[in-house]
Amino acid sequence: MKRISGFSQACKVLTRKAQLDFGEVSPSLARKLMDMFGSGSPWEVVAKIVEDVRKRGDKAILDFTSKIDGIDLEFLEIDRKKIVEARENVDEKLISALELASQRIRSFHEIQKNTIGRGFQRQGLGQALVPLERVGIYAPGGTATYPSTVLMAAIPARVAGVKEIILASSPKSGGMLAPATLLAAEIAGVDRVFCIGGAQAIAALAFGTDSIPKVDKICGPGNIFVVLAKKMVYGTVDIDGLQGPSEVIIVADSDADPTFCAADILAQAEHDIQASSIMITTSEELALEVEVEVERQLQSLSRKDIITESLNNGGMIVTVSNLDEAIELANLYAPEHLCLIGDKAHDCVKRINNAGCIFVGNKATVVLGDYIAGPSHVLPTGGTARFGSPLSVADFIKFINFVSLDEDEIGRIGPAAAIIARAEGFEAHARAIERRLG
Repeated sequence: MKRISGFSQACKVLTRKAQLDFGEVSPSLARKLMDMFGSGSPWEVVAKIVEDVRKRGDKAILDFTSKIDGIDLEFLEIDRKKIVEARENVDEKLISALELASQRIRSFHEIQKNTIGRGFQRQGLGQALVPLERVGIYAPGGTATYPSTVLMAAIPARVAGVKEIILASSPKSGGMLAPATLLAAEIAGVDRVFCIGGAQAIAALAFGTDSIPKVDKICGPGNIFVVLAKKMVYGTVDIDGLQGPSEVIIVADSDADPTFCAADILAQAEHDIQASSIMITTSEELALEVEVEVERQLQSLSRKDIITESLNNGGMIVTVSNLDEAIELANLYAPEHLCLIGDKAHDCVKRINNAGCIFVGNKATVVLGDYIAGPSHVLPTGGTARFGSPLSVADFIKFINFVSLDEDEIGRIGPAAAIIARAEGFEAHARAIERRLG
């Protein structure tokens, strides 16, 4: 892990140099892309995939799944019977854990829905809140399994009142999804499940194919190809955001427990080699203790190699003079996850302006937010917490305004509207009003 000392130096390091720069890949991946697609550029590759799926639909999806994943699919949609039967192949403890998580996620978002507001009508003007008709949820699959993402994305949509929820996830060998993913889909109330992944899944959800319905919005995280595809299809459909590699900043004072700080750093680094694990502390002594504790805990972890590379790439311990500097740096970086650890943690919450989710106190680890706390773990990354928000019920609701004015009200405001119309050079606009004025 890198060591940074002093506020000025930390500002240079933690200032985002580029927002959502997904164009760079490793030399080995660039060579693989060149062999497969004749281009080492992820943007060019994704553009080819998206356009081919738009034109050829299901046939393109089958071809790309065979080419990229090495799987010859016999079907795209998973039969409802197989989804229900998946429960039989999931450990009872995992079933209980997923059901508890779903209860907490649903409860949180039901409360959230009640705080969004309701439609209104006053003096001929009003607003209606209308759930989206159909949304697509993307859950990463293939080499890993993410039933938690299914719950975290699909349940807020269901609470919002979305009529149809479609799930897409990369198939494992054999052309099927993991039983835990299918179980999560059943628990969350997903309507249809498709075993397709990557950029081709995003394109299929955006444009629709013979087998896959076109959706109104696509939600959920993914790799560089998924993110680029979401960026390309935005406008054809809505998207929740462009989630990049996961990240955490831990702000800790001298009262923080070094074993907790180290555990959270390691948990973050375990995601993948591009994850960012950063601690900002006012205590040099704590910084040294955490370094030692990270090394000690690392030795017994199964993903030690991934964690080590992740910490070498994006691991950092920053020491500053006081808590004010630490808070300023956290707001500057605008992290996906922000942990406030130490005796003064609760006092700092109101001073945080930029973060996807804040975890307050020694016991509130990010991992609880990943799985079971309640708020969705689909969060803004890459500094987009400066303007972006976590996935919520509001993402699945649209607002429709309406105008219904009586003769008296038109007589009162119509002349002013006609004046503005003529000032803008729109005579037909002005006359359309005046005809109603008699």
